[in-house]
Amino acid sequence: MVSTKEGVSLSDYQDVTGKHVIDELRVIAAHVEGRRLQNINSTAVGGGVAEILTRLVPLLRELGVLATWDVIKGDQNFFEITKAMHNALHGKPENLTPAMLDHYRATTESNLRQMDFHGDVIWVHDPQPAALIARRKQSGRPWVWRCHIDVSTPYKPVWDFLAPYVEQYDAAIFSMPDFARPMHIPQFMVAPSIDPLSDKNRELEPGTVERVLRKHGVDPGRPVLTQISRFDRLKDPLGVIAAYKLVRKRHNCQLVLAGGDAPDDPEGAAVLNEVREAAGTDPNIHVLPLPPFSDLEINALVRGSTIVFQKSIKEGFGLTVSEALWKGKPVIAGAVGGIKLQVINGHTGFLVHSPEGAAQRAMQLLADPGLCRRLGENGRLHVKQNFLLTRQVKDYMLVMLALDHPAKDVVHLN
Repeated sequence: MVSTKEGVSLSDYQDVTGKHVIDELRVIAAHVEGRRLQNINSTAVGGGVAEILTRLVPLLRELGVLATWDVIKGDQNFFEITKAMHNALHGKPENLTPAMLDHYRATTESNLRQMDFHGDVIWVHDPQPAALIARRKQSGRPWVWRCHIDVSTPYKPVWDFLAPYVEQYDAAIFSMPDFARPMHIPQFMVAPSIDPLSDKNRELEPGTVERVLRKHGVDPGRPVLTQISRFDRLKDPLGVIAAYKLVRKRHNCQLVLAGGDAPDDPEGAAVLNEVREAAGTDPNIHVLPLPPFSDLEINALVRGSTIVFQKSIKEGFGLTVSEALWKGKPVIAGAVGGIKLQVINGHTGFLVHSPEGAAQRAMQLLADPGLCRRLGENGRLHVKQNFLLTRQVKDYMLVMLALDHPAKDVVHLN
């Protein structure tokens, strides 16, 4: 079972969200108090799922929901297979051989023998642990598949392998309506969220921001273009470098590509090498592979940026977008997946389809500081209204209530 820090309480969020939000959470929580909500995913560090659960589990527990978090075990081969599965569900043709699928099943069997399924409701996150549903009949409890990735146009052979597992769940949760699949189980929409009080998002002193920039060789006196992401081809870091090189012809700017890796993403090292090769010897491109728990440094890098990119080719949600918007930064992002929920084109940032489009928008913003400021202000408000952790806590409790009343379209809380 993963241990989580419980140093922040619900009352600490009141200054950010307003008292009415916290009061509403307590009203809903009274109807699910004492219920055991067991979360299961594939990694305790790295990536958005682990980041969300680290903060979400303690808040649920404070509200009286007995939330826990367990992580499956797998070898390098298993995570290479599930990474290929992840890419295929995003639409990339991947050849998952019978031997690979057998290893996926064998790893699942090993986890089924070792894991204690104790939840009154069991929340299984993403494809890696999806086949654990084999234990559902024995548990007699509701199981929910929580999918954080874009499965709107999956590679059919891989979806056909996964779908029979997903169809056995009592419900599925997707991050936006576009990701829903034709299935015979209820489907809910719950967008991910950021924690405004975490080290990655809380306010920082200007001196802290400047120190972090200088530590990494970034000049605080010149425009900084930044992308914070795992080194993953679907995040298109090479496209960001291409866009920067076009902008650099007109503006004396710098580029920061920063991010870490995750134990369930074995492609990271290869992509990092590709990024370093593309950056070459340009002293204005700063490629920063950061260790786990570098949240304060990431916070400072974003706060010290002029423009933030998230030029993804495919994206489940992209928490880095909301993180940048929360800090008042204009975002230039790929018009894909859950990014489209966050970047309202021309209002909180710009949606683009190519390095050339990203470069054009970056040059527009660098030439118009007032536009940067307006987009940043709009973005922060948009995140406050839609993508803070307190909203996701509410949504998860409401899904738990909905599972208690499967035949009802409306549940009245008296």
